[in-house]
Amino acid sequence: MAYERYRAYAPASIGNVSLGFDLLGAALRPVDGSPLGDEVEVLPADSYSLQIQGPFAHKLPDNPDENILTHCYHHFINRLAERGGKVAPCAMVLYKNLPIGSGLGSSASSVVAALHGLNAYYGEPFNADEMLLMMGELEGQISGSVHYDNVAPCYLGGLVLMAGQVGNIALSLPVFDDWYWVICYSGIKVSTAEARAILPKMITMTDTLTFGRQLGVFVHALHSGNRKLAASVMQDVIAEPHRKRLLPGFDAARDYATGQGALAFGISGSGPTVFAVSEQLDRANRIRDWLAQHYVQNADGFSHVCQLDLHGSSVKKV
Repeated sequence: MAYERYRAYAPASIGNVSLGFDLLGAALRPVDGSPLGDEVEVLPADSYSLQIQGPFAHKLPDNPDENILTHCYHHFINRLAERGGKVAPCAMVLYKNLPIGSGLGSSASSVVAALHGLNAYYGEPFNADEMLLMMGELEGQISGSVHYDNVAPCYLGGLVLMAGQVGNIALSLPVFDDWYWVICYSGIKVSTAEARAILPKMITMTDTLTFGRQLGVFVHALHSGNRKLAASVMQDVIAEPHRKRLLPGFDAARDYATGQGALAFGISGSGPTVFAVSEQLDRANRIRDWLAQHYVQNADGFSHVCQLDLHGSSVKKV
């Protein structure tokens, strides 16, 4: 088999989408066409190696053995060998475009791009469900538990509900293509482990019932095309009341966004990135500009107006 060079792209994502703790995720695409995701090249080589480039490369460990891409490579190769596939080494290049600990699915983007690129390079030995299982396992090595609310939308695209069933790990949901998703990364880091540690160990019966009702109503509203009903239940009763204390300026940002008519405002994943949903592009642009001026904490921060990336990760020969 003659191996060729491949380049994979995996978009940023919003985990939880406020109302769906660990059960909902959405892939993002900036409306201005700029990339918002990690890229990975896989190319022929006599032995495995890893190079890291991109604006956030300096935030990763210098030792390649500590990088999640090296874990992806060895995991993939071992799984391929187990089913009798031909194993030959390759080199990888990571273009780290997403900030670490940002709440934009940074680690998931790296994992998805790496495994999607490896699968293409070795002739696509694994199907989509097998790939998702591997992606969840590798993402779990970083976050501390296997969950799919970033890797599934990053890989599949769109808005995804985690079903957790054999053969149906994640289900694609209908979306409103006229919704604009404003995201703003403040520039500080919030680790998933830290954000989980701050949550209570038990949830009240009232919040449990509210969580279940909101998720059920939201899915129904998407399938019935009821935008107003869907927006009305996009509140986080599980994580936001506790996690917002980790996010300087959160309440002021929410007050401004809702004052501009945002349909919803919440924390993207574990934070510190926040998101707002708007039906009007001009209002979305105003929210983006305000967040960039008032929510961003340092030079690493940024803000974009996005829509949902319905395609998910992609790979091509280069």
